[in-house]
Amino acid sequence: MTISLKFCNITVNDVDESIAFYSDALGLKVHNDVGSEGFRWVTLGSDAQPGLGIVLSAPHAGRSQADGDALQELMIKGVLPILVFATDDVDALFETVRASGAEVLQEPMDQDWGPRDCAFRDPSGNLVRIAQTVAA
Repeated sequence: MTISLKFCNITVNDVDESIAFYSDALGLKVHNDVGSEGFRWVTLGSDAQPGLGIVLSAPHAGRSQADGDALQELMIKGVLPILVFATDDVDALFETVRASGAEVLQEPMDQDWGPRDCAFRDPSGNLVRIAQTVAA
């Protein structure tokens, strides 16, 4: 038996603005764009992990009003789960993401626990870290 992650959901305020960040700045490709009842779900992915989809959706997409409101509040507070991407050149990707206008939280630095990483906020305030494994 095998198991693998298929989709990861990211809640965003503005799907189009988020597509620009995740595709233009991070280099992910749009694989699917689905609309239903006034909401959209957009799936992006990377050639490096062809079976994994990152799904962008607004807080109220497919949720009750109360659940969407609660999720919106958590997003505004910046307490939703952190996204961590891996790259083979964190410094180059950092410059690309910074040039997109994303809010920089941490410039690339070597961490005591191993990786060299940096951190940004996406347009909706989600924390995005980018890590590179450093050879020992």
